[in-house]
Amino acid sequence: METMTVKSTAHAELIDVTDRIQTLLGDSGIASGLAMIHVPHTTAAVTINENADPTVVHDILADLERVAPWRQSYYRHAEGNSAAHLKSSMIGCWQTVPIEKGRLVLGTWQGIYFCEFDGPRTRRMLVKLIADAPEG
Repeated sequence: METMTVKSTAHAELIDVTDRIQTLLGDSGIASGLAMIHVPHTTAAVTINENADPTVVHDILADLERVAPWRQSYYRHAEGNSAAHLKSSMIGCWQTVPIEKGRLVLGTWQGIYFCEFDGPRTRRMLVKLIADAPEG
């Protein structure tokens, strides 16, 4: 398993990590299998979405803020980051991506995003590359 460091620069941010994961895959020599990506933080997440048009990222962050605003009078969590916990739970902390011919199998416009909801921070993202069993 590989540990990647991800540094966010904003309070809420989606960081495209597709190329970094593809580089790990290329270095591994795995031709076929699975890439499992896990974010071990309760106020961050990982998702797959469009990476061709940056307005998509803007819109995702804007609507997550609309659904779970940073400050609510009814939040009780003492750290004051309840909205970040909620957003992390809504998006999720892991993704699994197939590997074929040494490449991540993603749609034409898809990318893998580390989602920061309580930054800026330095975070970890774990990537486990699993090769298919040899046939025969």
